[in-house]
Amino acid sequence: MTAILNILTSLFILVIGVVALALVVLFFIDRYQTSDTVRRNYPVIGRMRNILSELGEFFRQYFFAMDREEMPFNRAQREWVNDASKAHSTNVAFGSTQTLDPVGTPIFVNCPWPTLETEAHGIVPMVIGEGVAREPYNAPSFFNISGMSYGALSTPAITALSNGAANAGCWLNTGEGGLSPHHLDGGCDIVFQIGTAKYGVRDKEGHLCDDKLREVAAHPEVKMFELKLSQGAKPGKGGILPGAKVNAQIAAIRGIPEGEASISPNRHPDIGSSVELLDMIARIREVTGKPVGFKTVVGAHGWIKNLFEEINRRGPESAPDFITVDSGDGGTGAAPLPLMDHVGLTLREALPMMVDMRDAAGLKDRIRIIASGKLVTPSEVAWALCAGADFTISARGFMFALGCIQAMKCNKNTCPTGITTHDPALQRGLDPANKAVRVANFVNQIRKEVGIIAHSVGVKRPRLMQRYHVRLRCADGRSRPLDELYPQAGADNQAA
Repeated sequence: MTAILNILTSLFILVIGVVALALVVLFFIDRYQTSDTVRRNYPVIGRMRNILSELGEFFRQYFFAMDREEMPFNRAQREWVNDASKAHSTNVAFGSTQTLDPVGTPIFVNCPWPTLETEAHGIVPMVIGEGVAREPYNAPSFFNISGMSYGALSTPAITALSNGAANAGCWLNTGEGGLSPHHLDGGCDIVFQIGTAKYGVRDKEGHLCDDKLREVAAHPEVKMFELKLSQGAKPGKGGILPGAKVNAQIAAIRGIPEGEASISPNRHPDIGSSVELLDMIARIREVTGKPVGFKTVVGAHGWIKNLFEEINRRGPESAPDFITVDSGDGGTGAAPLPLMDHVGLTLREALPMMVDMRDAAGLKDRIRIIASGKLVTPSEVAWALCAGADFTISARGFMFALGCIQAMKCNKNTCPTGITTHDPALQRGLDPANKAVRVANFVNQIRKEVGIIAHSVGVKRPRLMQRYHVRLRCADGRSRPLDELYPQAGADNQAA
């Protein structure tokens, strides 16, 4: 008996030793691999995420409930009341979990004789600002990276996006935080966004500075300028950059005092009408020589008709070179829940509306339409092209490509994947070289599969898709053609 106990004791110690050794080996493997950010930041423990994800399919109905599924009050409502009652921040991160789409899933109308691969055309670039800007932009890709500021995103994240965009041949929007060296790292095409605080192109008083505009425009990588009037999750809301986040580099890039909080107004103080908007666009285009447009969330839309009327009164050269239409449920690092859930139209309604108003004003060949807002899959991108968009952009889709796990910690500096944090220990897990490849793969796969959809409906390239090529599922369970839901004068979209 004693011999058996000794053997069992030895086996137990051996097993414990082997397990301990295995854990040590796994720790070093995870710590120094670059393909999985979570495992790199949380060695060994991070492996549980994949295991639990696999098991979640079986346990979800018993142990998990989405934020909006419970009745009579759901988790999002209860937490808002709880935070408000404690005078805590009621901001939430990443995007709305509220179902906002007024219509359902897009269904593409397949052609009995689809386009053969030998007949299909490759992606054809489209020119923005032709005949007006001194340096028009021949944009190579219909799918691009939307605005994400340096400061909101980490150094390795921006570096990865820049290199990935260069590899994929698409543009990268800087977001309103200014142009950083990390945006320029990969040598990709860049759209410089001008927010309400004029970061990166402001004087000491916060006004737009022509000299700073020229400095930014002098970079050959900067192809266009975008005035941000409003953003999906924050229409009509400004922001505060806490002084603790304004380090020397952020201060230099944005043109603000180091260590001091910086306030972004809820709109451009110097743009209060369509007339002033067109004047500002003309000023920026004259100073930079590059195409200039604006980004907006559509709500009230009478001002857009007035804008087009003013353009036609002045002449088509006065028009913005592009308009970016953002969805009312677009994402951000943080925004008040009411704005995320209940302010601004969704892209499903706003995009066809903007396209129709532009076309009715006779400005189809002059103004390019860029669609933004939860376009992270080929079907959503293809729908936007059918609706009349010339280009599509995505932000959160590229965050997923960088390794985002939707931890909803964008506004807390604790992002476990190193994307939206300034914590060096967490940033370490994000390898820019590895993620740049993933970014490029994402772009290429989107373009490939949108092309497949285009060929299945019988056209040779994506921008030739029309509204009659897609149907939308409606509340009565039936689907209806998009051109029936949103009739369009002149059915032929611009062939490009």
